[in-house]
Amino acid sequence: MRKGFITNRLRSNKKSANIPIENKIETMQGEKFVWIDFKNPDRNDIENLAKKYNFNELNIEDCMTKFELQKLDSYDNHFFVILHFPPLAQKTGISKNSQLSIFVGKDFLVTVHQGDLKPLVELVEICKTDSDQKRKKRLLGESSGSLLHEILDVLVDDLLHTSRKISANLDDIEDMVFDEAKPVARNIALLRREINRLRRIANPLKKFVLEIARNVKRFSDGEDDELALYYDDVIDHIDKVIETLEESRETMEIYKDTDFVLSTEKTNKVLAILTIIFTLAIPATVIGTFYGMNVNLPGGIGSDSIILGPFTSFITIIIASAIPAIMMFAYFKKLGWISS
Repeated sequence: MRKGFITNRLRSNKKSANIPIENKIETMQGEKFVWIDFKNPDRNDIENLAKKYNFNELNIEDCMTKFELQKLDSYDNHFFVILHFPPLAQKTGISKNSQLSIFVGKDFLVTVHQGDLKPLVELVEICKTDSDQKRKKRLLGESSGSLLHEILDVLVDDLLHTSRKISANLDDIEDMVFDEAKPVARNIALLRREINRLRRIANPLKKFVLEIARNVKRFSDGEDDELALYYDDVIDHIDKVIETLEESRETMEIYKDTDFVLSTEKTNKVLAILTIIFTLAIPATVIGTFYGMNVNLPGGIGSDSIILGPFTSFITIIIASAIPAIMMFAYFKKLGWISS
């Protein structure tokens, strides 16, 4: 892997883990609504806002929980939704998902997050400053439903980019699978875990975006058809994410099976060589055991035979060991157990 995706994300997490997240409340006034963004929120701030807009207390509790299941609750004058996204600033396969809580009404949009969703933070910066007047006007110049689409669009695009980065790393995994000198099992396991984590984000996300598109029509001021097209585009991008992740998952399963087969084959080769060496050494071990006994044997110590001189015993043991070993080797060769 190009010291790949997983490793770089882990290093990024170690660096960012020591940086405290600043508590911020940003209020941006649009033409028809106000956008209030809570970054690393304080309970009192959210409770004060909840009294103003009559938010449900249970939804406030959900906002303060750093990891809550995705949900959508609809009320008379607003709806509340919790969505999950992979944090861009904390890219590790073992990190928790980043939670985004949203209250949407006709004249307000409230977002609550921990500040690790960089695309959302960038949108806030655009609306606070005059760096991009055209985009700022598009974000704040229409309805709360239109702004919600912009937020979902950039976050889903980031999710799509992340899924494509994973797909791009599959080429590196493939090279490592067929390189016997490189261990690849851990890299496969980490990338599979990352893929599964993103799948658990993307699959429910499609359902909730469809629900959001239906609920947001109440606050669209006659923009129903146009907003529907915009949200359909977001859903198309989510479908691409799901498709990319499914293809990556299937490919990783193939690589996992291939790595298992190749590793098993390599292990079997090693075991076969060791077994053959041990088997061919059996005759020498048996004969050496006999000649190691304190008894008289042909050609042994104390024997009267001096046909081969003082090394008669040694030569006798070598010959007696080599002949059956050679016969066994030839027989194994004939059976095809020993390949050239």
